[in-house]
Amino acid sequence: MKPFIHEDFLLESGTARMLYHECAKHQPILDFHCHLPPEQVALDHQFRSLTEIWLAGDHYKWRAMRTNGVDERLITGDSSDWEKFEAWAETVPATLRNPLYHWTHLELAFPFGIKDRLLNKGTARSVFEECNAQLSSDLTARALLKKFNVVGLCTTDDPTDTLEAHQAYRKQCLVDPTLPRMFPTWRPDRALDVADPAAYNVWLSRLEQASGEGISVLNSLLGALRVRHEFFHDLGCRLSDHGLETLYGAPGPRSRADSIFARLRSGKEATQSEQAELRAFVLHELALWDDERGWAAQYHLGAMRNNNTRLRRVLGPDTGFDSIGDFSMAQPVAQFLDALDEKGRLSKTILYNLNPRDNELFASMIGNFQDGSVPGKLQLGSAWWFLDQLDGMRKQIDALSNLGLLSRFVGMLTDSRSFLSYSRHEYFRRLLCNMLGEDVERGLLPNDADLLIGLVQGVCFENARAYFGLELPETLELPETNVER
Repeated sequence: MKPFIHEDFLLESGTARMLYHECAKHQPILDFHCHLPPEQVALDHQFRSLTEIWLAGDHYKWRAMRTNGVDERLITGDSSDWEKFEAWAETVPATLRNPLYHWTHLELAFPFGIKDRLLNKGTARSVFEECNAQLSSDLTARALLKKFNVVGLCTTDDPTDTLEAHQAYRKQCLVDPTLPRMFPTWRPDRALDVADPAAYNVWLSRLEQASGEGISVLNSLLGALRVRHEFFHDLGCRLSDHGLETLYGAPGPRSRADSIFARLRSGKEATQSEQAELRAFVLHELALWDDERGWAAQYHLGAMRNNNTRLRRVLGPDTGFDSIGDFSMAQPVAQFLDALDEKGRLSKTILYNLNPRDNELFASMIGNFQDGSVPGKLQLGSAWWFLDQLDGMRKQIDALSNLGLLSRFVGMLTDSRSFLSYSRHEYFRRLLCNMLGEDVERGLLPNDADLLIGLVQGVCFENARAYFGLELPETLELPETNVER
């Protein structure tokens, strides 16, 4: 019997198989948005078990296990690695038609080479021991990056982060130029997190320490942030990233922002409308710096976070109780982009949409601000979080294809904390090739191998390499195809 994960998984036509096997699967990976711990890359971390690399911090699996009736002790509690893994293995058969079922078996097939069995309670022990043996021998953090053909990755970093791991790793890359490159990404969400003045002021104190700048008024906040922005740039950062419910429109008067910040700095609360005013002003200033330095700005929009108050008290924030939100998008996004464009200061920008109802809204919005200066200057980002599954990715690709240029798309990313999540690039590439193959079979696209392979090359790697301008390994060898680059 053919294994569940086989070489033609998801590839339903000859064209799809040709595109994937002759082109897509050989393309390097530039992971321009992830949450991998930079310390683990710098130290070439050795994972103690499959549980550490696979289950720790994985909200997707945690949510599935809770839904399957697994006690929290076996998810985030003090149980052993084996107990947690066994609980996950017992949950896997219940995930049929959830993307977790595909991801799980893709990750077992590669890099571990386990294709001869499905994960369940009966196979749990053999899978656990076989994977642990590989992790304890040669599958370190860097070995996994090389195995997945990752040539560059961008972590997600707060402005107060020391970036010590990035500094140490840069020195190692000078010694070994074949190492994948790692870059910080500027993620200043805490600078906009003004709902809780006490927590905000604690973070401002950390920013003061990191920047060496005192922060008493709004102007000094911006000065401290600018010091850190420059520090990030000097360490190779070329991307910013923002996780927001929505954008906040055009900035209002400076005097209003000054007044609202002063109130927060004194420990007093601001109204929701005042919070939005301050966020709009600060976010606009940050975007101007991105343009000044030639960075690409990413906006992950639409998540409704930390909804379960009781379990947040027990487990803390960001532990798997988030969902898709239904925030207003069109007007504030248009106003935010227009305010920058009117000054000629709109940088390369990627908008990531989390609510599938808004795919076409975002796809049409980016067309308003393309100016011919950069191919695909504004991007509809890949389907993310709850949408990075077959249906969500297909809908994102369709919306972009219908209202923009798929051929200029910068492609997939992991958005993950796990070194095993690079299989999501394989998942995306197989789907992309299958969709193109479907169109060829239906007569909607010409059966022109050079034309199709050029599109696949671009979306899988070349577009991102050109768009972000990151310094990738000089020894990078690209796969040969019958298409000129």
